[in-house]
Amino acid sequence: MNETDSLSELRFTVSGRVSRPCAEVYSAVADPEQLSHYFTTGGAHGRLEPGQEVTWDFHDFPGRFPVTVLEADPPRRIVIEWDARASVRDDGKTRTTFEFEPLDDDTRTLVTITEETWRATVDGAKAAFGNCEGWTGMLAALKAWVEHGINLREGFYR
Repeated sequence: MNETDSLSELRFTVSGRVSRPCAEVYSAVADPEQLSHYFTTGGAHGRLEPGQEVTWDFHDFPGRFPVTVLEADPPRRIVIEWDARASVRDDGKTRTTFEFEPLDDDTRTLVTITEETWRATVDGAKAAFGNCEGWTGMLAALKAWVEHGINLREGFYR
């Protein structure tokens, strides 16, 4: 993109490395019990598998968020959709893709999270930046949980 190109939509990608095999890291994201320990401060309900009824609760954003699982390809990829403020889509949802790539003979995992798309407006930017912050925090919390059993979010928002 150069300075004369116009911006029509917003998306982001964040990534981090976790010192555990892909299958273990994938499970920590897909399994609601594990996800509830380090990310969904109010609890996760339903495994991230297509056809499952899944909701996520957050103390910092009260209320249940319905999550639709579009793809689950253990231990490499999960694709979800959920409601978003200022989405470009007519249904008001964004799509989030989790990719798990083995590193160093599968002793470490590169986790990449991409969420798309919001309108290129002030409201769209606020929503995208807020979710980017949330997924970056999730990656840090995932690493601390899977590698050390520490819940970084405990008491962080309340």
